[in-house]
Amino acid sequence: MPTPEIILFILLSYLTGAFPSAVWVGKTFYNIDVREYGSGNAGATNTFRVLGKGAGIPVLFMDVFKGWLAVNYVIFLSNSLVLEQGSPEIYFETQLAFGISAVIGHLFPIYTGFRGGKGIATMLGLLIGLHPEAALYSFLVFVLIFLMKKYVSLASIIASFTFPIFIILVLGSINPSLNLFAIFVPILSLITHQKNIERLIRGEETKIKFGKK
Repeated sequence: MPTPEIILFILLSYLTGAFPSAVWVGKTFYNIDVREYGSGNAGATNTFRVLGKGAGIPVLFMDVFKGWLAVNYVIFLSNSLVLEQGSPEIYFETQLAFGISAVIGHLFPIYTGFRGGKGIATMLGLLIGLHPEAALYSFLVFVLIFLMKKYVSLASIIASFTFPIFIILVLGSINPSLNLFAIFVPILSLITHQKNIERLIRGEETKIKFGKK
């Protein structure tokens, strides 16, 4: 049963993930709501598409940071040291709960009428916080596919499928919670990229070009 303290940090994690980086940057510095242009998503990819790399790079870093920060809220728990040394499984599950709450916050941000992004950058931050090595490998796959095809959505989907492969087969994780979550990552990616997959099949997906703005 979660303690009141953990419930409080789950709420804090959600509010952290819900911070509308793309909307804030667009409105503050460009007087543009990125949700009204491009794909309509409040995420880093659409920010790159609508406002260019000058806005897209800061939004990307902020969205990744949200996921990483939420995972690391665990160190502020009053019994964090006890959990880490005595119950590593519970410690990990608590980190996971905080990270997932941040991703949900990004997907459905209370600050902007629950219209968020796809959660991939925030998910990356979560993965970095949970397992930096596997996250790095998957990120390298993302970069490779993106450089080859210029489709962020395709690169994100393929990279998400490599994460459980790296966790379970390459790195040999024996943590059942981590393995189960790793399998969930590509499922979430498929769910949030349904429209992108349809556009990819039709040949209508927009490629990202960093030379603009």
